[in-house]
Amino acid sequence: MAHPEGIVGVFDRAADVYDNVGVPWFGPIAAGLVAELDVRPGERVLDVGCGRGAALRPLALATGPTGRAVGIDLAPRMVERTARDLAGLPQVEVAVGDARAPRFPVASFDVVAASLVLFFLPDPAAALGAWSALLAPGGRLGVTTVGAQDERWRRVEEVFLPYLPPAAVDGRARGLGGAFASDLGMEDLLRGAGLAGVRTVSLTVEAVLRDADHLVEFSWSHGQRALWELVPPDARDDVRDQLVALAASITDSSGRLGLGGEIRCTVGARPAAT
Repeated sequence: MAHPEGIVGVFDRAADVYDNVGVPWFGPIAAGLVAELDVRPGERVLDVGCGRGAALRPLALATGPTGRAVGIDLAPRMVERTARDLAGLPQVEVAVGDARAPRFPVASFDVVAASLVLFFLPDPAAALGAWSALLAPGGRLGVTTVGAQDERWRRVEEVFLPYLPPAAVDGRARGLGGAFASDLGMEDLLRGAGLAGVRTVSLTVEAVLRDADHLVEFSWSHGQRALWELVPPDARDDVRDQLVALAASITDSSGRLGLGGEIRCTVGARPAAT
């Protein structure tokens, strides 16, 4: 995956449409993570890479007005839009911040969440160590990552491959390989950060699109935008035509166009003080 300094501009440009094109995707994934973290009223919560608030909103609602819910993101436009969207929740703070090393005091949160963020970072183990250090004793940390790749998602991404530089292809492979390729690999990453009681829950989520045009719109609205921006401008119409043709081939007999996906939700806890 791209280094954060490279991807921040992509997400800044996507901020106005991110999670806002009528496709329930980030919300269901974040809801699964929030449920596993079991946030309680009055707790202090940090959402790393908060995007447009898919996890931050339910985290804030769970901790309630007596708690504190902080969201950080590297993309200033994301932060601006999310702060505006959640302005009615006084327990929420949203700020520009680096997921690799959030600048907060040690042991200042009861919960740290990061949904679909970890694979963007150049050193996931170091980031998890930094996040773990922010937990109070007994605090919980949870991340979501991509599980087994759905065939339909794979075919969509294959459309872009001929246009991508080798570094981008290799980066995407790293985001699905290594520790990210299995439950055990993810659990070992969290254990390496000093967390205990580590476990993984698999979520099955499906993005349902209205039609081929909606598929194209959706692909521009999230991380896949980075692939579009690597396609030479004079080749983008060709890519669009290929996606439209692909949409026809993966639409079922009832007219339903869906892209399913398996998501890993891996959680652990900082050992309680003895």
